[in-house]
Amino acid sequence: MLTPSQPARAPLQTARLTSTTTSTSRILHSTPRTHSQYQSPSHPQPRAKRQSRLPASYYRGGTSRAVLFQAKDLPRCRADWAPIFRSVIGSPDPIYGRQLDGMGGGISSLSKICIITPDVDYTFAAVGVRNDTVDYSSNCGNMSAAIGPFAVDSGLIRSPRITRFAVVNIHNTNTGKIIRSTFPLVDEHDQAEEEAAATGPLRIAGVSGTGAPIRLDFLDPAGSKTGKLLPTGAVTDDFDLTTEDSASTAATSPTYDSFAWGQVRATCIDVGNPCVFVHPSALFRIPTAGIAQLMLPSEIEDNVTLMERLESLRRAAAVRMGVAKDSQSVPESVPKIAMVWTPRQFDVEVAGLLKEDGQVCVRALSVGQAHKAVPVTVALALAAAARIPGSVVHDNESGDVMRNDGLQISHPTGVALVDTMWDDEGHLKSAGLYSTARRLMDGTVFYKTAE
Repeated sequence: MLTPSQPARAPLQTARLTSTTTSTSRILHSTPRTHSQYQSPSHPQPRAKRQSRLPASYYRGGTSRAVLFQAKDLPRCRADWAPIFRSVIGSPDPIYGRQLDGMGGGISSLSKICIITPDVDYTFAAVGVRNDTVDYSSNCGNMSAAIGPFAVDSGLIRSPRITRFAVVNIHNTNTGKIIRSTFPLVDEHDQAEEEAAATGPLRIAGVSGTGAPIRLDFLDPAGSKTGKLLPTGAVTDDFDLTTEDSASTAATSPTYDSFAWGQVRATCIDVGNPCVFVHPSALFRIPTAGIAQLMLPSEIEDNVTLMERLESLRRAAAVRMGVAKDSQSVPESVPKIAMVWTPRQFDVEVAGLLKEDGQVCVRALSVGQAHKAVPVTVALALAAAARIPGSVVHDNESGDVMRNDGLQISHPTGVALVDTMWDDEGHLKSAGLYSTARRLMDGTVFYKTAE
């Protein structure tokens, strides 16, 4: 009961959501209630029931985090997985996009699930943040770093006592490819269980501190979804993005004069995952126009016209690559799309931007969001494309990438080094890099079932 000295409680506000990427808006209403309504017999509440629970682990892999399950603990029918994964992660969260009611972190790199079998068959699921999508169409290269350590930590495999390194061949079911993971073990001979080392000297861009080095070799990585290194059969393709929809968007966009409309030249390649690479000059009338929108991930996402244009190109490329039959059926996860340019090509200063110290600069999108670093599979595809004369990446790299010491990729939080191995006939044998991972939690994860 309120006393005269107490201020009246403000009524609950109506939640409002306005879409910035479409022409429609929708309003979500919440009905205000008082505390007495929740406690009054005249307003009976549903009978409370226990949450469901499953054994799970929580790992960081590279610049991502995910909840990891053993396949034996999940329902036999894969169709029953999606509701569990959504509740565990806290999706969909259409109003706030923060996933506070789950293990997700409000961005695509923290909204992930991995499923592992005793034979180390690994399935990746990308969970939508604001929508209810559970997408199995691609692999996550970052989380691939955590799968080998998980296999050791959970007792799925054991290494001979004579070596303090583990070598695990991971079969990724999303792509049908093998990833060889090599990493150190904890050097304690009297321990009852094997444990992957977490401490070490390796520092990767985008992650604070250092960790144990994990070598990932993606074996025969070309054609992960399409069966071909160059799915369209060409090193570059021209895409006509002049449509009625794009013209309408351009007419109402305050940045219309900065954007080029019509033919866009891009390289489509399938290494680790299908990817599309485009130079900013194909998107802007003048290469330096609006360049600030290319530097920081937050500014990329804030530029609605740029995001729509990149998505139009991604969908058009997906159809030509054979990933989807039409633009409406393109998965959210693949193909990935990224803008690439030569380091220090644009003399623009942006607060908080690291120096462009690599051989090629990249700003990548993943599941509709600007990535804060670079997806590992995009890095693999970049390194491969850099070795193909005439590709958009090859034309915009600096230095001698024909050597075997790898490609240095400048991204928003630093530089990644990726190397490739080719045979004498030009076949891509492997692409690899070093990463880190760490077990953060083992135990039980709780989730709510539908009423």
